[in-house]
Amino acid sequence: MVDVFSGRLLVSRDGRSVDPEEALQNKVVGLYFSAGWCSPCRDFTPVLCDFYTELLEETEPPAPFEVVFISSDHSAEEMVGYMRAMHGDWLALPFHDPYKHDLKKKYNITAIPKLVIVKQTGEVITDKGRKQIRDKGLSCFRNWLEGADIFQNFSM
Repeated sequence: MVDVFSGRLLVSRDGRSVDPEEALQNKVVGLYFSAGWCSPCRDFTPVLCDFYTELLEETEPPAPFEVVFISSDHSAEEMVGYMRAMHGDWLALPFHDPYKHDLKKKYNITAIPKLVIVKQTGEVITDKGRKQIRDKGLSCFRNWLEGADIFQNFSM
């Protein structure tokens, strides 16, 4: 993930700047392309929130998983409002970072919501993260972890 977000900063839900190299190291990363104005996004975001919370707060040790929100909101204020109202305690690419357009192109995002699960290299494990979470719940994380080539003593 260092390669994907190299030289950039991410932001937390409370507005702090976060170094992606530190925050995403040795983790399976879900790139969440979404927007507050999108009703399917507003429908899926609480599901992703529960999934994220269970993996990070209810497993010991916490699962090596992080979400990075890439906004399709119409303004920075809309993005912040959506994050504060509905999101888990995950990270986001700042609204004004033009890199979001490159990410949409790189991961072939033609509709939202889209949850692309990627390895540390940025290589796609699956672009069907949303469907897998809905269909399989937490058990899909095991497959992602196996696909991520991360050495981990994580167990579910």
